Amino acid sequence: MEKWLKGTIVEKRHWSDKLYSLRFKAPVDAFIAGQFTRLALDIDGERVARPYSFVNPPQDQLLEVHFNEVENGPLSPRLAALKPGDRIWVTAKANGFFTLDQLPQSDNLWMIATGTALGVYLSILRTELPWQRFQQIVLVHNVPYKGLLSYGEEITNLTQLYGERFRYLPIISQEQVDIALQGRILAALEGGQLEKHAGAALTSEKSHVMLCGNMGMIREVSAALEARGMRKHRKKEPGHFTTEKYH
Repeated sequence: MEKWLKGTIVEKRHWSDKLYSLRFKAPVDAFIAGQFTRLALDIDGERVARPYSFVNPPQDQLLEVHFNEVENGPLSPRLAALKPGDRIWVTAKANGFFTLDQLPQSDNLWMIATGTALGVYLSILRTELPWQRFQQIVLVHNVPYKGLLSYGEEITNLTQLYGERFRYLPIISQEQVDIALQGRILAALEGGQLEKHAGAALTSEKSHVMLCGNMGMIREVSAALEARGMRKHRKKEPGHFTTEKYH
């Protein structure tokens, strides 16, 4: 049975329209970057909970989640309405296996996200382990519009810290802007733009790929990777890409 803790909202970040992040304090158990928690509110006598990946690295005192407000959703509109000082329920123990300790060794790590799935990668990238294990890391983030690109300051800090070892590739599908590739991840992969702009080859010999986001992206990119001779990574069968539907 889940153990629920009381958390306190410290800050709400409203990125654009219905895109939010919450920072909060709660005495949760130690967790591994890449894992998720469950947040809940008591609504009409019922505890309504949903899973959300941590955006913050484990060493941070403030916890953080990134989410879209879903119209008429059971929880997200109420999360979006929270203010500093408000209370929230948080599970004591984090869960999930979308973590670096589950991955085989490779030269390059590709982190591919749609929408708010970006957050789970920021948790991982702000720890020391990925920089100890991989020569180069490529972060790919696909959103419909430029206004949905979040965490620019954190990404800039990573670029300044790691230089040529880190590449950030935003892809915008519904409008064309100078700062990003235009279209969808699958087209950029099959057309060669991802590797060209990253300055790195995406191959079974040198790369591992993490896919996190909507199921449509995961299915089509997984199929494209398999067409390149790459296979899904499993605990008893090491492979070349790891997937997780975003919470």
